[in-house]
Amino acid sequence: MKFSKHLIAAALTTVCAVSAFAQNVTVTDAWARATVQGQKATGAFMKITAKDNAKLVSASSPAAGVVEIHEMKMEKDIMKMAALPNGLDLPAGKAVELKPGGYHVMLMDLKAPLAKDTTVPVTLTFQDAKGVKSNVELKVQVGMQAPMMQHPKQGEHNHGDHKH
Repeated sequence: MKFSKHLIAAALTTVCAVSAFAQNVTVTDAWARATVQGQKATGAFMKITAKDNAKLVSASSPAAGVVEIHEMKMEKDIMKMAALPNGLDLPAGKAVELKPGGYHVMLMDLKAPLAKDTTVPVTLTFQDAKGVKSNVELKVQVGMQAPMMQHPKQGEHNHGDHKH
């Protein structure tokens, strides 16, 4: 039986996209933007949902010398990017999306380019309301944009879900 490279890559990506749990934190749809030779930084993006109030306090990766949690926001018509020194709040039960142009994990001082269709290991450190820290280890898919593979129900849009 012969499997295509794309089918195997899709299966591996699906495994990597499966929820990771630490202190009731779920991480889904993780991806990092591919880089070119000489590019020393990139962003990683994902959706994080905490069952109880928590905080994403830090991140690390053996692929990068420095990893920080960043926010991009407009200040007087200028897009500014800055590290969040106190971490990123994760309100109970609400998905917090890390996406281009918003919150993201910044991988800096990359040791090598991140090639499309590979994965990069990233460890996220969370802290719960009691101050207890725990880690989630991810294999983040590298691509030019967010993976198109979605969970079966994610593509559905039900207007009955919205309160008017």
